[in-house]
Amino acid sequence: MSLHAPRMSIMQIVPLSAFRDNYIWAITSQNQCVIVDPGDAEPVARFLAQQDLRLAAILITHRHNDHIGGVAELLEDWSVPVFGPASISIVTRPVVDGETIQLSGIEGIAVVMSVPGHTEEHLAYRLDEHLFCGDTLFAGGCGRLLGSSTAADLHASLQKIAALPANTKIFCAHEYTLSNLRFAQVVEPGNAALTARISRCNALRDADIPTVPSSLADELATNPFLRVGQAGVRQATEQHTGAKLGTPTDVFAALRAWKDIFR
Repeated sequence: MSLHAPRMSIMQIVPLSAFRDNYIWAITSQNQCVIVDPGDAEPVARFLAQQDLRLAAILITHRHNDHIGGVAELLEDWSVPVFGPASISIVTRPVVDGETIQLSGIEGIAVVMSVPGHTEEHLAYRLDEHLFCGDTLFAGGCGRLLGSSTAADLHASLQKIAALPANTKIFCAHEYTLSNLRFAQVVEPGNAALTARISRCNALRDADIPTVPSSLADELATNPFLRVGQAGVRQATEQHTGAKLGTPTDVFAALRAWKDIFR
């Protein structure tokens, strides 16, 4: 019988700050690291060097430069697969909805989810209870409609995420939480869970701590874009638009347009 216990492989997920409000996610286990959406190579390279980690793979959610701008520079130093939508030229391992990925050195299987709306090709990656969703779902909000995507596309993508287990942790790509929650409170001023969440998030930001990841349970309780079926959200949106709205998708479209002009 061995007197030495085997070394445990403990996965950790670390936010790397980039630009003004981006988060690049570093998934680490022992000396391996998978990077999600490296818009800037510098914070990634610094983290890898400081932690003595080997880059194992890159995951890309969508085409915007603040998510892919650092990939080429990282590939100058590391020969690793770049997983992502086939339409992005820098992707070397195109993946599609429902596909599974075994990430080198990381325990568990990542499941690819197609979540169009912010962009047409947008993907998310679910690794156990962790969801890396780029700019589709934010803490307290959701991405803007860009390209040829429609409100129906984004609403369907958010409903797909909403169907995941409530303990799912939401790793979005931006620190937009307080702005999103201010809008949410205009929509649902009587939501006690929302009031409590704003207090918690203000305390985190005062301490310079990220407000993400959030939990899907928190999003379902406080994020108006996941609550368009609630009477209060519908009523507030109809009052804002001055018109009756038919389906939940109609409510969602009007709510997204309202958020676009919210200050």
